[in-house]
Amino acid sequence: MLSLLEQWLVFPAPRMSESDWQVTDLPYEDVYFDAADGTKLHGWYVPHPNPRAVVLYCHGNGEYVAHLAKRLKVLHDRIGITVFAWDYRGYGRSAGKPHEVNLIADGRVAHLWLAEKAGLNPSDIVLMGRSLGGAVAVALAAEYKVRGLVLDRTFSELTDAAAHNYPWFPVRLVMRNRFSSIERIQHYHGPLLQAHGTGDSIVPFVLGKKLFDAAPSKNKKFLAVDGGDHSGPLPDYCYDELIGFLDSLAPVKSTAQ
Repeated sequence: MLSLLEQWLVFPAPRMSESDWQVTDLPYEDVYFDAADGTKLHGWYVPHPNPRAVVLYCHGNGEYVAHLAKRLKVLHDRIGITVFAWDYRGYGRSAGKPHEVNLIADGRVAHLWLAEKAGLNPSDIVLMGRSLGGAVAVALAAEYKVRGLVLDRTFSELTDAAAHNYPWFPVRLVMRNRFSSIERIQHYHGPLLQAHGTGDSIVPFVLGKKLFDAAPSKNKKFLAVDGGDHSGPLPDYCYDELIGFLDSLAPVKSTAQ
C-alpha cells in the first residue's frame, strides 16, 4: 500500500486531453524511440535552423510533452535552440511505469537519440530539467559529459521536497525513489545555470539553493526569482541569462544538421 501511495505521490501523471496535442504553431517532429528494455517512448523534437545549443529537456512530474508546447516555443523562438522533450514512462504517449532507475536510463537513451539526430557528439548536448526533471538531468550530467546543465526549480533530494509537502507520510523511511541530486551533482564539474523562486510552495527555495551550493563547478550561477512560485514562466531576465549562459559555453565539435 505504501508503495502504491509513493507511486501516486511521486509520479502523478496527468490524464491526457486530446486537445493538448492540437498544436499548430510549433515546428515539432513526433518521435517514438525504444528504451534499453524495449519500452516504447515518445517525444517531440523541435529543430532550429541555426541553434545556439541543442538541448534535452526533462519535464516535471505533473507534465507531459504536449503540456510543454508554450515552453518549447519560447525555447525555440526566443532562446534559439533545438530542443527534444520526451515523455517519461506512463506519461503522455510513452508506455510503461516510471521509476527512478528507468527514468534515468531512459534519459540516457533520449540523450543519445538527440545527439545522433542533431549530428553531434553526446558531450555537445545541453541538459535542461524542471522540478523532477532537474533530478533526471543532474543524474545524467553526473555520469556523462555534457556541454552544460540548466536547472529550473528543482530540489536537493526528492525526500526533502516530499517531507515538506507530505509531513504526515514517513517519506525518509519508506521512499524508494529518492533522486538524491545533492549527492550526484558533486560529480558534475561543468557549467551550471540554476533558477529558483523565493516563494516556491512546492519545492522550497532553500532546497534549490542547497543543491546549488553543493555543486563543485567553478562556472555556476544561481538566479533567485523574487516571489516566484513553482509553476508558470520565469521572468524575462531569466531568459536573457539563459541566452548569455548558452552563448558562453564551449563551441561544439561538429555542426548540427
